[in-house]
Amino acid sequence: MGREKPKARVQRAPSTKPKGQADEEEQLYDKDFANLSLEQRIGVVLKRRRLEANLTLADLSAGADLSAAMLSRIENGMATASLDALERLAAAVGIGLGDLFKETEAKQASAQLVKRDEQMEVVRVGTKYGHTYRLLAYDRGPTKLFEPFFIQMDKKSETYPRFSHPGTEFIYMLQGRMEYRFGDKTYLVEPGDAFTFSGDVVHGPEKLLDEKIRFLAIIFYHPE
Repeated sequence: MGREKPKARVQRAPSTKPKGQADEEEQLYDKDFANLSLEQRIGVVLKRRRLEANLTLADLSAGADLSAAMLSRIENGMATASLDALERLAAAVGIGLGDLFKETEAKQASAQLVKRDEQMEVVRVGTKYGHTYRLLAYDRGPTKLFEPFFIQMDKKSETYPRFSHPGTEFIYMLQGRMEYRFGDKTYLVEPGDAFTFSGDVVHGPEKLLDEKIRFLAIIFYHPE
């Protein structure tokens, strides 16, 4: 599923950190991630990276095209950032989105449970037309392996998104029926159906046949 290209990393000349800032940065490294929510872990990692890069809130907010007030709320775990905003923030501090999520993991964890109220609602093409995308897990390991989404749509929508991306996509239909376009063909997808296809061919919902549509979509990225 396509994304807006992130902005270039903010460039700032290095300087010696004041003692207070150094102490604050050290405290961030001592955070116990096991007791923090996903939003709080993301905020800690972003703030830690910002301090390491010797950037102020104003520097980073300008580089990521985000207000300083919103950035402060994200860093303090008081606001959930869209996936696009997180991608811009990660780029502005010089890391990839996958690296950002990797750093939020508790070091001792061997499994990942994302509770319902921690699942991140993300911005995707079609969101403003009543489509909802929830990211069910974040990347584990040095490279992006997969992205699982829970997607809800309703028949009121008059515009349907189109996507093209690397890898293979798998859809499992939970509720409702829809016609789904893949290249120059359309497929009828009904509850219980499993649909797998190449992500690099343009695809997306063509027509909703029922009032509400719910399905799982998982993108698997092929290793280089």
